[in-house]
Amino acid sequence: MITFQKELLKDCLEEMMPLFTEHWKEIAAYQDIPLDVDRDKYYAIECNGALRIYTARAESKELIGYAVFFVNTNAHYKTSLQASQDVLFIHPKFRGVGGRFILWCDEQLRAEGVQVVFHHLKAKHNFGPMLERFGYELIDLIYGRRLDG
Repeated sequence: MITFQKELLKDCLEEMMPLFTEHWKEIAAYQDIPLDVDRDKYYAIECNGALRIYTARAESKELIGYAVFFVNTNAHYKTSLQASQDVLFIHPKFRGVGGRFILWCDEQLRAEGVQVVFHHLKAKHNFGPMLERFGYELIDLIYGRRLDG
């Protein structure tokens, strides 16, 4: 049985680190830029009330996935509380619960008054069709360019 819950950074960050590494290896566009999580920045965002961490745990309580959102009013729409997904990962052995996990996260955010949720997807790991089945729509495309080489 998989359970979902909201957690504080102090209670799950160390458990998340190995999954962050696995996640980075799977999706990082620039593997030569090392993963170096800015723990202080995450704690500062949490202290400001703008960080939401939702976790997925196996029956053994082992962490098998996470979704991290930044929740704040939008600079262009100051009356609209919005959530931007920072990272979302489910261990490959448990990917079958991903859709249920996303919908659960949406319900948690809705209960807080979030009006819009944004998911940033990697082009090579696009789960957009699943999001569209849940009522999401394609809004933006993001392009990147290396300037250091």
